[in-house]
Amino acid sequence: MSGAGRMADALLRGVGGRTVLLRVSAPAVAGDDGEQVGTTIPQFRDLPLTPVAFRRVGNRGELLVSASAVETLVGSLEFGSAGLLFASAAGVLVDGALLLVTRVVSAEAFGEVYLYRIGVQAEASQGV
Repeated sequence: MSGAGRMADALLRGVGGRTVLLRVSAPAVAGDDGEQVGTTIPQFRDLPLTPVAFRRVGNRGELLVSASAVETLVGSLEFGSAGLLFASAAGVLVDGALLLVTRVVSAEAFGEVYLYRIGVQAEASQGV
């Protein structure tokens, strides 16, 4: 991890770094007849992202997420990039509320990503 990455992790922890859960699809079960014909209810798993800072911006929110946490998930889930990981996510659980990912922007220093800014909002039937 770069110096900027270590500093981002320390700053996120210092401002009350918290854990949020990224909700992604669970892998399909091989040999399950219900999955083969499309009658199985989709399953999800919630994966921790930490350290994270969350702030409200009007009726939306923004997560500042450590790049090291994202890189760990990208590698363990075998995604090609963080963009693909967030594009395939069903949302982010923050304080028990499922928020939809609206945008993902990376911050870089010396050619290395050290932080992700993730825009989130509640579904139309919820409030942030």
